[in-house]
Amino acid sequence: MNQAGRFVGSIGPKSVPLTVDELIGALAGRQHGVVGRAQLITAGVGSDSIKLRIAAGRLHPLYRGVYAVGHRVLSQRGRWMAATLAADGILSHRSAAALWGIRPSQGRIDVTTPRTRAKRPGLLLHRAVLAEDEITAHDGIPVTTPARTLLDLAAVLQRHQLQQAINEAEIRRLEGPHHLTSRYPTKRGTRALRALAPPTYTRSDLEARFATFLNDRRYPRPLTNTIIEGKEVDVAWPGCRLIIELDSWEYHRTRHAFEEDRRKDRRLKAAGWTVLRVTWRDLDDPDALEAELRALGLVPGLR
Repeated sequence: MNQAGRFVGSIGPKSVPLTVDELIGALAGRQHGVVGRAQLITAGVGSDSIKLRIAAGRLHPLYRGVYAVGHRVLSQRGRWMAATLAADGILSHRSAAALWGIRPSQGRIDVTTPRTRAKRPGLLLHRAVLAEDEITAHDGIPVTTPARTLLDLAAVLQRHQLQQAINEAEIRRLEGPHHLTSRYPTKRGTRALRALAPPTYTRSDLEARFATFLNDRRYPRPLTNTIIEGKEVDVAWPGCRLIIELDSWEYHRTRHAFEEDRRKDRRLKAAGWTVLRVTWRDLDDPDALEAELRALGLVPGLR
């Protein structure tokens, strides 16, 4: 603070002199309307100045050492931010899922901290030491990454709820939890997460695995990446009018791709072809897939 009672702070790209209230307002503006006492002290705002602003109704205590600036009406993001400041932690579990938009959350706010903390009203505290790549910031709020969030959800949600969260994360193209299931093989929920969210494989991975399936079962050699009815298809056996399309999530996750696939299938079926779509999970049960192909007239063992 200089002799005129003004602080040198930063708003945007330029450094300008700030009054105490301007400094508090600038900080709150970046934090959804809330500030922490430790932040203010670090910025040079003294304890007496903080007390005066509490008495004057400029700072409204939310938790010990955390204040709403100007008024108590906060957005959900403001409440989440205040919770992380109060516990000196990271938004996690159900609350992190809500911030990422993969699952709604009500009730207490989940925060993960590396140390045991005293209970705070309205907060559900979790003790864990998070790795650096499990922490990020979203909309200015410290939060577990989508991958870590899904790992934490696996320990507290029912199976169908977890599947819904995984599906929503995929739709939003958020990072999957696969590397963390290997990092925490014995953590509660890891087994369910592995079953519900298998790794994302590329199209080339799926093609190679399907080719191995055909070779192992001694199916007749198909045409591959050939043009039928003006459309390129993945695999075809003209003798039994059968086409197999290999569906990898990587290539079929957009609305346009989904609708284009359906138009293509209708055109081929109208021309007398049977179209079967095969995914990575279908290949997890090769006997069931073989039975389905037999029903469609494709018999293994013929070369």
